[in-house]
Amino acid sequence: MVTIWVLDRKDAALASAGSDKEANSAVLAAGDAGRPAVVTRFAPSPTGYLHIGGARTALFNWLFARANGGKYLLRIEDTDRARSTEPAIAAIHDGLAWLGLSGDEPAVMQFARSARHAEVAEALLASGHAYRCYLTSEELAQRRAAAQAERRPYRLTSEWRDANPATAPAGVPGVVRIKAPLTGETTINDLVQGAVTVQNAEIDDFVLLRSDGTPTYMLAVVVDDHDMGVTHVIRGDDHLNNAFRQLTILKAMGWTLPEYAHIPLIHGADGAKLSKRHGALGVDAYRDELGMLPEAVFNYLLRLSWGHGDDEIISRDQAVEWFDIKDVGKAAARFDMAKLANLNGHYLREADDARLAELVGARLPGADIDLLTRAMPVLKPRAKDLAELATSAAFLFAQRPLAIDAKAAALLTADARALLGEIATRLGAVPEWALEPLETTLKAMAEEHGLGLGKLAQPLRAALTGQTTSPGIFDVLVLLGKDESLARIAAQANIDETKPA
Repeated sequence: MVTIWVLDRKDAALASAGSDKEANSAVLAAGDAGRPAVVTRFAPSPTGYLHIGGARTALFNWLFARANGGKYLLRIEDTDRARSTEPAIAAIHDGLAWLGLSGDEPAVMQFARSARHAEVAEALLASGHAYRCYLTSEELAQRRAAAQAERRPYRLTSEWRDANPATAPAGVPGVVRIKAPLTGETTINDLVQGAVTVQNAEIDDFVLLRSDGTPTYMLAVVVDDHDMGVTHVIRGDDHLNNAFRQLTILKAMGWTLPEYAHIPLIHGADGAKLSKRHGALGVDAYRDELGMLPEAVFNYLLRLSWGHGDDEIISRDQAVEWFDIKDVGKAAARFDMAKLANLNGHYLREADDARLAELVGARLPGADIDLLTRAMPVLKPRAKDLAELATSAAFLFAQRPLAIDAKAAALLTADARALLGEIATRLGAVPEWALEPLETTLKAMAEEHGLGLGKLAQPLRAALTGQTTSPGIFDVLVLLGKDESLARIAAQANIDETKPA
């Protein structure tokens, strides 16, 4: 076993320029002595949007760090240059910021650290824990095919593992492979999965550096976690097998081993692998398309595989106080969009009216934010998301002539329009345009005609909103104001029955 390659992260110089170099230097400038006892990280690949499953992983990393007075870091694993894009990187930062899960330090960009990754591979070569392999792709394919034909597990056995370097073919760079242990077993005491043991014979001599000198994911992850001072690796349980391979690098370098916590994946409500039909969308879609509030998504993700008794509504502060990674279950979580919608409805009802007005106003260009704010107490109890709120508020800003949907038009019979004409006259004489006098006036009219109040309210709602559903009819009248209310009522009362509505 060799000595630690880098103890002080100030020595991890990066061979890059510009903002990437500055951002990485800011993260890696301090020595390990100043690091907290707990450091977690979230390390997404910027090849698309921030997936809802990735957001849950980020949340658990953030919570574990907060619950233990530690630090939560972000690393962008952008080594797949063909698929990594700036818009995807921006989307990741945007989604994390929306959920309140931005890193505690500037994000580390993995590709910018390629020179550092290569240094570690060279150190492993020098110490005898790695070797250069010159097997061609054709030779590897033949050996894999032979193993399949013989129905035996394929594990690479390379004649270059213990070959004399002097016998290497001239001018051929080869790849650098780790020397995985050939015997014995490795056990990981996972904080979620418990003790998991793998026979070392199952771990192959995987590649550290490709023939073009670029590092593989397996090497880069280990080096970055070490240099960033990560103490706890919390990620999806689909990475559990990778942990055993990554341990071979850590042990060969003599580095402190992190603790692992492999959390279960998220499935659909039907138990199948999570897909778009279940809600496997980007975090931005929950915000922009579905109209969710960040606190609702935060609360819902928190309850996927973790819980605190029967508590359903859990604040950020409570989550930090109560969270323990050891309480995360092993079974796959089930994503239920209906439950998320119900939870979002709760947070809408609890949200500040001015804040909701701004969010809904962004969906209704030109909307009066003051009017929206005043309307929120009667609008938000009926909605489960911002999209519904915007739809229910749209009547406030509709221009005359008002569009009338089919169900509302069916209420505007000749008799109903006659009643609307009388309603307009009576309401026009109300001295104060307020809930109580408006209600008193309409109730009196209903009694005089021997009708239930609903017989007046239904066509009146159709005339005022163009729909059959709305907040209470007297709230609608007050919010629209006297002039607009009377104008809308008069417009429907005076429609010529020979013309289509």
